[in-house]
This record gives sequence, structure tokens and C-alpha cells, in this order.
Amino acid sequence: MPQRKIIHVDCDCFYAAVEMRDDPSLREVPLAVGGDGGRGVVTTCNYKARAFGVRSAMPGSEARRLCPGLVTVPPDMARYRAVSQQVMAILRELTDLVEPLSLDEAFLDVSDISDYKGSATLMARHLRERVCQEVGITISAGVAPNKFLAKIASDWEKPDGLFVIRPQDVEGFVRQLPVEKLFGVGQVTAAKLHALGVQTCGDMQALGAEILIDRFGKQGYRLHEMAHGRDERPVVVSRIAKSVSVEKTFSQDLPDMAACETVMASLVADLNLRLSRKARQKPIHKLFIKIRYSDFSTHTLERVREHIREPALEDYRPLLAELVTNRERPVRLLGLGVRFRNDDAPVTQLRLFD
Repeated sequence: MPQRKIIHVDCDCFYAAVEMRDDPSLREVPLAVGGDGGRGVVTTCNYKARAFGVRSAMPGSEARRLCPGLVTVPPDMARYRAVSQQVMAILRELTDLVEPLSLDEAFLDVSDISDYKGSATLMARHLRERVCQEVGITISAGVAPNKFLAKIASDWEKPDGLFVIRPQDVEGFVRQLPVEKLFGVGQVTAAKLHALGVQTCGDMQALGAEILIDRFGKQGYRLHEMAHGRDERPVVVSRIAKSVSVEKTFSQDLPDMAACETVMASLVADLNLRLSRKARQKPIHKLFIKIRYSDFSTHTLERVREHIREPALEDYRPLLAELVTNRERPVRLLGLGVRFRNDDAPVTQLRLFD
């Protein structure tokens, strides 16, 4: 069985990061989203506030006692959902196998992705760079052979971190891992494990499955598996792919539209490769094109183009000509893609904010 490659991405102090992005003056102060008024609680806070001991779900009154200079802003969920959709769209350009856990984190299964030399580490680095450049916030990423370890890895070097657990490193990594790092191990379970002399996963391995199951029931078996770094859960996709696209950011700006036409052929070839791998049987409904100029302004155009099975360069040239009104304007990024018709898609229940 091929080695699984899982990436877990987690936006750093997500709501606070969006607030700091949109109001740079908030970057220099301890900031909490929520927690205002007499009975409000902190939804999240930035790292300056965390240095004072402020935490999520803490009553605002306690947060202000710990950090008298705390600045609070009310949550803006519509704005956070919009930013989340931007981040998830970037993740889904890499793979359809994306499992959002919330607005600010997701698992990706990139086992079969050949882009970036097939390296999950390079893929994670690419995702972090794109989110930073295009969305204006930072994400931390963990790369590992399974979901359990990838989630631990994404938290290992927060904020703005990337941590990789290679298959050959799993045994040594989990042996030293404190039990408090395990999913589902809160203060109560940790105290019970400590009472058994268990501080690390290595201690838990020595204790054995029978004692863990006897003391903790079904959770004991899960603890035993995690203590050995094992997790067979698949990445669960909760939505149908609606589009496939490719894009390229150039180290030197393309000087004009003629240069764009020159590189479009390779982009079309990349798009068809991705389509053959992911969605060749899906009926195409629209073609679209995206341009980012040297001043970072971004423009897109899409047109209905049905009955196309394999998009060709000639299909995109009219869109490029329509979108580009100044043929001499330098171009930083060029992208193109297709949107699918999903009139035969099964009805499924989507996540509330997806």
C-alpha cells in the first residue's frame, strides 16, 4: 500500500489575524476578538495577548484582569467566512481531497499528487506562501503519514510554522510525546494516566493495550493506537469539486500580453494533466482566466463554453483578449481553469459555513 501523505493546515489566531490584516494598528497591541461587555468571552486572541495568559473561551473580565491593556473587537463572522473560503479555495487547487474541520483548519490527502516533485513538504510550503501572499494571513502546517500526527505537527512550531514527521521518524517522535498532546486527552484523562505512571506515549506503550482498555474502555484502544503513531482514518471530502485550475506566479513580471500568450500553452497543458487526473468525466460548463498585474491588482473573467472535453489554447485566447485592455501592462500571475456543470450531482448536506 502506498505511503499516505497528509497535510494539516491551521490558520494562526484566525479571527484576530483577519482583524490585524484589515487594521494594521491592531498588530502592535494585545488583541482579543470577543470578550467585551460584562459577560462576553474571548473567541480568540493574538499572540501578544496570549503572552499575558489570555486564552480562547476565557471570560472577558478575566482576560482584562490578566492584561489591563487588552484591546477587544466584536466578531465579524461574515468577514471570517469569506476569508475562510479564500483559504479553502487555495487548498482545493492542490487537491480535491480536503476535509475542513472548521473555518480555520483542514486536512489534505496529497498522497497521489505529483506536483512539487510529489513532496508533501514542498506542497505545504507552497500553500503557506500562497495564503500569506494572497489572503494576507499566516497558516501553520504539519506533514505526516496520518491525520493524528499531521494535526500534532501543525501545532509544533506555531505560529507561522511548518513541521514534518517523516515515516521513519514516527517511532522516535511518538515515544517522547507527552500524553497531553493526544487528541481527546484533557486534564481528567491526563491525571488518570499520570496516576498510572504514564507521562509520555513511550510510557503508554510499555503499559500495554489490555490495561488501557480495562481503565478507559474504547478510548483505551484509541490511546494505545495513538501511542504507537497509528491512525487509519481517511480524509473525508464533504463537497463536490466545482472547478479545476492552474496558475503560475512569475519571478520576473511578464512584460506584455504577447508574453502571456507564450506561456499560456504550458498552462493549458498543465490544466489538462490535472483534469485527466481528477475530473475528466465531469461536464465542463465555463472557462475562466485570472490575471494579477505588477501592482497586485487581480482581474478574472469567465465565459460559458460547454461541449468542450479537453480545453485548448485557442479556447482561452478570446478570454485573454477580452480581459486585457492594456496590452503593455506587466503581469505577475496568470491562471486559467474550468468550472463544471453539476446538474447530476447528488444532493448532500454541506457544512454550515462551507
